[in-house]
Amino acid sequence: MIKADFHMHTSFSSDSETMPEKMVEEAIRMGLKTICFTDHQDFDFPGEETLFLFDTDTYFRKMKKLREMYQDKIDIRIGVEIGLQPHLGNAYKEYVSSYPFDFVIGSVHVVNRMDPYYGEFFEDKTDAEAYRQAFLETLTDIRAIKDFDVLGHIDYIVRYGKEKEKYYSYTKFSDEIDEILKYLIAHGKGIELNTAGFKYGLGFCHPHPDILKRYCELGGEIITIGADGHKPEHIAYDLRQGKNTLGPLFNDYKREISKLPDWKYEKYNAYLEGCYNYYYRLELGLPAAKPKLPKGFNKVLSEENMKKLHEANEKRLSELKTGFKAHFEEVA
Repeated sequence: MIKADFHMHTSFSSDSETMPEKMVEEAIRMGLKTICFTDHQDFDFPGEETLFLFDTDTYFRKMKKLREMYQDKIDIRIGVEIGLQPHLGNAYKEYVSSYPFDFVIGSVHVVNRMDPYYGEFFEDKTDAEAYRQAFLETLTDIRAIKDFDVLGHIDYIVRYGKEKEKYYSYTKFSDEIDEILKYLIAHGKGIELNTAGFKYGLGFCHPHPDILKRYCELGGEIITIGADGHKPEHIAYDLRQGKNTLGPLFNDYKREISKLPDWKYEKYNAYLEGCYNYYYRLELGLPAAKPKLPKGFNKVLSEENMKKLHEANEKRLSELKTGFKAHFEEVA
């Protein structure tokens, strides 16, 4: 079971109203061992330059105080999520070197000086054109900016497309995505498995599992995981599914997920939410009734099957770890 969440926002980010203490307390309640705050620091954000900025000195004072207060209950790391744009290389180099961040996520929130969150970005182009433009700009961004540890939510753009993931796949953009991955690997950068994709109804983490697989095939070794939570209820959001994404045993599950039309996505997400509430009530010692998989859904999508897959994946990872250790001792 994953016990860390390395992408988390608080009221230091303008798109969150949650005090840091609330995030810490919920993380402790959920049994996490380590969290990393990564509030937004987006220099020169189009339209409102100060929209996603915070006072870093105040930030560090607050986070250090929390780290001391909760040191016996949870390991708190102090990070930041910087918003990549091609002209900001020198600005971020100076900024990141000025503070002792434990972890820096570099994320693309702006494409061609526009925020894809707003539909205007997609008005004069197809989803495919918009997605390709975002990937090309991502490549430009990471070539211009070196001061980050992992690239955040690589296919973030898909959240806001007219038809989101309907016609999206790694293969359609493999040339651009491969260039991004190769550059990251060559420069010692990792990628993030961001489970907010589930929250936005995509049916997969950011990036798509095929991109994670390709990253590993190309020799990538650094993958962090985070829920990109802005509220306590979003902490560690679907981390179990996120971890499962890293294993190869879930092809049937992913295949069934990919077949679901929009209305079934909503119904299935409601079922998963019911399962979460069921276990939450059990933890509190309250009466609880476990929901049943709705009729018309393949049983591979059931929570019971997900648990079996999770256990099988844990066993496989353990076997791989043992095998690698033996190999390492042999060649050493």
